[in-house]
Amino acid sequence: MYLNKYLTSLPEKKNILVTGANGQLGMEFRVLSEKYAGFNFSFVSRDELAIENFIAVENYFQLQSFDYCINCAAYTAVDKAETEKEKAFLINADAVGNLAAVCKKYQTQLVHFSTDYVFDGTATVPYKEDAVTMPSGVYAASKLKGEELAMQNNAETIIIRTSWVYSSFGTNFVKTMLRLMKERNSINVVDDQLGCPTYAADLAETVMFIIDKCAITNNQNSIFNYCNAGITSWYEFASEIKRLTGSSCIISPIPTTSYSTPAKRPQYSVLDTNKIQEMFGIVIPDWKVSLEKCLSLLHQAPR
Repeated sequence: MYLNKYLTSLPEKKNILVTGANGQLGMEFRVLSEKYAGFNFSFVSRDELAIENFIAVENYFQLQSFDYCINCAAYTAVDKAETEKEKAFLINADAVGNLAAVCKKYQTQLVHFSTDYVFDGTATVPYKEDAVTMPSGVYAASKLKGEELAMQNNAETIIIRTSWVYSSFGTNFVKTMLRLMKERNSINVVDDQLGCPTYAADLAETVMFIIDKCAITNNQNSIFNYCNAGITSWYEFASEIKRLTGSSCIISPIPTTSYSTPAKRPQYSVLDTNKIQEMFGIVIPDWKVSLEKCLSLLHQAPR
């Protein structure tokens, strides 16, 4: 009798759906789910739920109610997007619009991730959320269109723009540098593009902190920037990886003009994170501290 009374007084768990769950950010949410026992997590990959299929998404939401949907699904092949425009817009734009509409219908809070690429990279001071967007290239344009469709279909969507994302999971700059430093005696890395690395584990932790501890106030100003503290170049980023791992590989700085890519990269993509820190009372770690954590995990158990 007393046990039944106690059980009925327990708070009901909130349900969280994580899409794109096999990507590096999605995998970080999988890790975090063990820490947040007060939530029921559902993880779906694109094979399990193709968010570009509106009917499939709506049917999925009919089967189970969700309080939050964290959309980690994205087309991230920046250069390949130049020749796969339709696919990039399907996943980064149309699918996001679909998801936003379904979340609105079923009263689910959508958290969606965007990119520093929505800016043109010509600034000299960190980009605030209300800075003028001017994407260069197909990938950038598809991500901006995703933001627009999300807000059009569901004004309560929370959009988090981030940059230079890496993790102990998946394929990213950090893991590529580790591989190249083992395979080669010397490598060249671009030194005239400035930005902010983002450890996916820190980003995931911030989102869960906001969901768990903070009251999300939906309004028309629901775009936030998030990246680790500090500004660096790709060359300095690679050099720090070398220092922390004790590699003997020689790293030489080169200009962007010496490393041609199909898609144009922003020369300056530093994001101002004051808004998210002040609104939710969070402290963002320095990028070097987070890099060391990631490398430590990879040293213990390569992924």
